[in-house]
Amino acid sequence: MSRIESTFSALRAQGRKALIPYVTAGFPFADITPALMHGMVEAGADVIELGVPFSDPMADGPVIQKAGEKALGLGVGMVQVLDHVREFRKRNSATPVVLMGYANPVERYDQMHGQGAFVHDAAAAGVDGVLIVDYPPEECEAFATSLRLHGMDLIFLLAPTSTAQRMAQVAQVASGYVYYVSLKGVTGSGALDTAAVEQMLPRIREHVHIPVGVGFGIRDAATAQAIGKVADAVVIGSRIIQLIEDQPHEKVVPVTVDFLRGVRKALDA
Repeated sequence: MSRIESTFSALRAQGRKALIPYVTAGFPFADITPALMHGMVEAGADVIELGVPFSDPMADGPVIQKAGEKALGLGVGMVQVLDHVREFRKRNSATPVVLMGYANPVERYDQMHGQGAFVHDAAAAGVDGVLIVDYPPEECEAFATSLRLHGMDLIFLLAPTSTAQRMAQVAQVASGYVYYVSLKGVTGSGALDTAAVEQMLPRIREHVHIPVGVGFGIRDAATAQAIGKVADAVVIGSRIIQLIEDQPHEKVVPVTVDFLRGVRKALDA
């Protein structure tokens, strides 16, 4: 059983929902990420999604795009992201870490370090799952198998426009959890329609028999609580980036902890 599976299993036994915060690695300071990850866990995070900075993040809105550009400008790429995870693992061996990003940095890493290096090095660093936005399920079976052999899960996005066929394709290769994008559009866009999410989740669960997390548009404790009533996990990203983007170094972790504690309390209520 992977660390992600055992985390969801324990939460299910407790009747609780997973809180999954997202932050771009190396933002807003190149060295802040491991401390920020520890702060998120302290505040009640169950899984951490770590964004891999990339120059052309097509699924991300302006907030996360800007964060990625800043991190890249600070010299943070895949090598540094894996270093952050390694550093985090020195003090935390329990909380699952998912890398979220795009095909280009993964494939570039293999070009630089040898075929299969990304999967090997990510596992060695302590990564538990990978979400590659632009990898379609029908082209991912070998990659998914390789990840599973190294104890990692391959996580996929589903959207309001996903057909039953697409859900079935995802169900064949996905493990850990699936991430339902609650809005048509990019991260951080639009107002969340909780009723629409409520209608969609049973359709997804007809095909997908692993936990379903919901993200895009969750901005505060109230929206997290509403989504937590119907989903297995709540993913929050853009709002955290907005809260920390202009903070001085010493405030980044406390501001994040304070925000996530409020969300955790609402989810548990």
